[in-house]
Amino acid sequence: MTEFSQLGLSPTTLQAVADTGYTTATPIQAQAIPVALAGRDVLGIAQTGTGKTAAFTLPLVDRLASGRARARMPRALVLAPTRELADQVAESFQKYAKGTKLNWALLIGGVSMGDQVALLTKGVDVLIATPGRLLDLFERGKILLTGVEVMVIDEADRMLDMGFIPDIERIFKLTPPRRQTLFFSATMPPEITRLTTQFLKDPTRIEVARPATTADTITQHLTRLPTSDPKAKRTALRMLIERSEVQNGIIFCNRKSEVDIVAKSLKTHGFDAAPIHGDLDQSLRMKTLSDFRSGELKLLVASDVAARGLDIPAVSHVFNYDVPHHADDYVHRIGRTGRAGRLGEAFMITTPADEKSLDKVLKLIKKDPVELPLDGVDFSAIKDQPRRDGGRGDKRGRGRDRGDRPARGRREDAPEAAAVEAAPEVVTPDAVSVEAEAAP
Repeated sequence: MTEFSQLGLSPTTLQAVADTGYTTATPIQAQAIPVALAGRDVLGIAQTGTGKTAAFTLPLVDRLASGRARARMPRALVLAPTRELADQVAESFQKYAKGTKLNWALLIGGVSMGDQVALLTKGVDVLIATPGRLLDLFERGKILLTGVEVMVIDEADRMLDMGFIPDIERIFKLTPPRRQTLFFSATMPPEITRLTTQFLKDPTRIEVARPATTADTITQHLTRLPTSDPKAKRTALRMLIERSEVQNGIIFCNRKSEVDIVAKSLKTHGFDAAPIHGDLDQSLRMKTLSDFRSGELKLLVASDVAARGLDIPAVSHVFNYDVPHHADDYVHRIGRTGRAGRLGEAFMITTPADEKSLDKVLKLIKKDPVELPLDGVDFSAIKDQPRRDGGRGDKRGRGRDRGDRPARGRREDAPEAAAVEAAPEVVTPDAVSVEAEAAP
């Protein structure tokens, strides 16, 4: 176990870390922070949940502590693939830089560009941005990147999934070649390897794998349904929620369209639930997350992409409405509960169509979840009805990631849409209910 006091951080930064309640560094932090403080490039291969945000935020604070930013010329640039992740980096920077005079700006789509330009004009030390909004403001002449001393790329493989690599290459070329680069990715596909070879200078490679095991503090349950009908699945979900003492819970779906349907179904039946995914307005997404964190919202219905990397503490229950297509996503999903020594419960609804995905999950976790039958209901008799619109569904907002370069038609949650084959749309919810993280 490595203490933060052993990593070479300044007393001011160490005090900021202590104020958060942490004293021991995670493996990625223990290895990356000394290298970054020495001014060397870092290639960090680490999953969400390993503490990598602090692994680059803490040395960034120390390295920029002296000096002052000039108008429109940030001294450091942090690029994140989604608005929520960028916002979370900003929150981390706010915590750890509070004892300094450093300032920062958050550049994301969906919020006032005028306010962002005003901050840039005053001069910011750290610019935290999504690629689309950054290039948009650059093209408008509002940002100069020639003063960047440190550049951070967070979740590079997600950037690849979302089609941002050409933008990342362009941004690299707009920054000084002598900059320090801190580059983080969960995986290293060929395109990401090519990027690091081209733009990093003799980087120190640090690899920390996320354990493919689930915490002993989480009780896992499995409910098998005899049908794949979505109405039957929604019925089962409500029954599982009703029979559990849910303080707050996250419900994971594989598709954004399903997120909306499940959230609406729960609200129709009197549950306090709200959806979050990339097609929703940014202000609504941020308010939904804020309400969930504060306890004003009980149930968050989410997609993997929208929820990836979000630090939501003290979640009592996780519900897998869909079995994830990738087994390691199951570990990530249920890892939202049972954290910091707390007990948590996880539920997974399976159908005959989920056999292959379920088998992969069970082989990965090497545990047998507790079988939880739902008695008193003939699920095979529950049937959904086709949509009146002939199954087209609501296509509004699916063509773009609002606020992040809409002209290119890029979708922030594109990987979700590509990850599964199209399935028939289903009706909005039935009207009658069936009774029944990590170190910093």
